[in-house]
Amino acid sequence: MIGRRKGRSVLFACLDADTLGGIQRVTHTVAQGLAERGYDVHVVGLHRAGSPVRYVERPGYRHHVIHRTPVGGLSWPDGLRERRRLGRLLRELGPGFAVLTSPGVVSRLLGLLPRRLLPIGQYHGSYEHARGSWHLGSVRRHYGELEKAVFLSEEDARLFSENALLPNTWVIPNPLPVWPARTATLTGLRVLGVGRLEGVKRFDRLISAFAEARRTVHPAGDWELHLIGEGSELGRLGAHARACGVADRVVFRGAVPAAEMGREYLAGSVLALSSEHEGLPLVLGEAASYGVPCVAFDVSRGVRSLVLDGRTGLLAPPADVPALASALAGLMASERERRRLGTAARVHVEAFRLDRVLDRWETLFEQVLR
Repeated sequence: MIGRRKGRSVLFACLDADTLGGIQRVTHTVAQGLAERGYDVHVVGLHRAGSPVRYVERPGYRHHVIHRTPVGGLSWPDGLRERRRLGRLLRELGPGFAVLTSPGVVSRLLGLLPRRLLPIGQYHGSYEHARGSWHLGSVRRHYGELEKAVFLSEEDARLFSENALLPNTWVIPNPLPVWPARTATLTGLRVLGVGRLEGVKRFDRLISAFAEARRTVHPAGDWELHLIGEGSELGRLGAHARACGVADRVVFRGAVPAAEMGREYLAGSVLALSSEHEGLPLVLGEAASYGVPCVAFDVSRGVRSLVLDGRTGLLAPPADVPALASALAGLMASERERRRLGTAARVHVEAFRLDRVLDRWETLFEQVLR
């Protein structure tokens, strides 16, 4: 592969490559890893991010933004401008692969790619989420035309293959950006919630569960819930914390740079995920790599692949706040149980280490070239 790697281009295209989000973080992490392995890597955002995040301090790849405007509808002149700018960029690239990171990107770029760039489509969500949105129809229409359609878990790939009639499915999980040398002591009285403060993350449910857990753990002591992220729900979540009687126990930390998140995991003792839907949420794997056990709503096969219920963490039925509160309370009350689950969680997520995921990308490239 070393000889074939030289001169191979890899283009990663996102609707928006620089917003705080899982797709963006995975894209930059894999792009940097492949650049360090000798590929000519380019990351393209079709639109400008409203609040750009820098994921890699010293990128070994080139970064391009096509439109100065945020994601939204395109006028006819905007469409012409996009095709013209993409055309110039694509003409500069040598033979290789175009990784299209979402159904929206596939529909916009597939017809523009030159034959020397072999198209690979990713879907970062779960089959359950796709089925409840326009995504499944788009995957069914377009992903069968690609060289490979990449999903996050074996079960998701099977379901897409059967229900979207795809003959070309492949599985590559999201990678952990780093593998920590140290693990958390799990003695701090801190529950972590990490993600955008937006409705889909349902941090209101997490606040409710945390408040109920504090009422059942004796003594509740100084346990706090630290919410790391920013977004439009900040004011509403603050009001909800006051209504639940835990305003002095919920700490809104704002955005924390990716490079500093290690300190947050080391200071935590439990990580909780309360989202309505997820694909393969990196935050669960990152926490586990630091030996921090997780509790989560069982909303996808990706979540279940990271959290093995009762073995590496605890799962609650989707939207079941009392069940989430019970799981939280159990871990808040027992340092021994936190250590048991946290130790097993770190061993389990070794499969998501960056070097192993990059190996899977290179295996995919080899398969496409045959």
